[in-house]
Amino acid sequence: MVLTDTHTHLYSEAFDEDREAMMQRAFENNIQRMFVPAIDSSYTESMLDLEKKFPKNVFLMMGLHPTHVKENYLEELAHVKGMLESRKFIAIGEIGIDLYWDKTLLQEQKKAFRTQIQLAKQYQLPIVIHCRDAFDEVFEVLESEKGDGLFGIFHCFTGNKEQAKRAISYNMKLGIGGVVTFKNGKIDQFLKAINLKHIVLETDSPYLAPTPYRGKRNETSYLTEIVAKLSEIYQVSEEEIASITTENSKAVFGV
Repeated sequence: MVLTDTHTHLYSEAFDEDREAMMQRAFENNIQRMFVPAIDSSYTESMLDLEKKFPKNVFLMMGLHPTHVKENYLEELAHVKGMLESRKFIAIGEIGIDLYWDKTLLQEQKKAFRTQIQLAKQYQLPIVIHCRDAFDEVFEVLESEKGDGLFGIFHCFTGNKEQAKRAISYNMKLGIGGVVTFKNGKIDQFLKAINLKHIVLETDSPYLAPTPYRGKRNETSYLTEIVAKLSEIYQVSEEEIASITTENSKAVFGV
């Protein structure tokens, strides 16, 4: 059984004390494939270091996270472009719109999102979308950019069934993580109506730890809790969940 974590911040400072042991726990739980999103230029070096240490297991994205769209966002986008020119990345992410923390830079977030979608099309790469309190705004951008060149993952999907179907209509898989295990997470109530071919697994570690670790530091090995929950929801074996979602991740990322 091979499991794929399509979204994990392995370079986070939260793992500085025990990164090697944390990675080993993931391997022991059959998690062999880990896709690592970017945040901003300050993390690029640590991402590259991580890939060097685990070249067969770690796959890097490049992008500017919406909460890190600041006044200097054009410089950050220039860094993204420069990195894409210099080497291969697996996706553009994580990108999108976040109105939970700050609404003042909405227009800049939209511009950064659109620019990075267009970069993804240029390089024929998938996008990995971050959306928080911003479904309407994200869908507005996707609607204007839809087409064959637009595809990827709607990371940490927390919307309703209608929003799930709309996300899928833009060639997006739904990234399902710890929220599916929460009592008040709600997505477990309709997820069975969404075909497994549209689902990929993620932890978003070190954030959003699944039950029973909720409120603690998350890590990739906890992906097994999400697999167990999806096995229960879909009434299929954990092996089948692992197999289907790993194939789905290959369809998105091409590896």
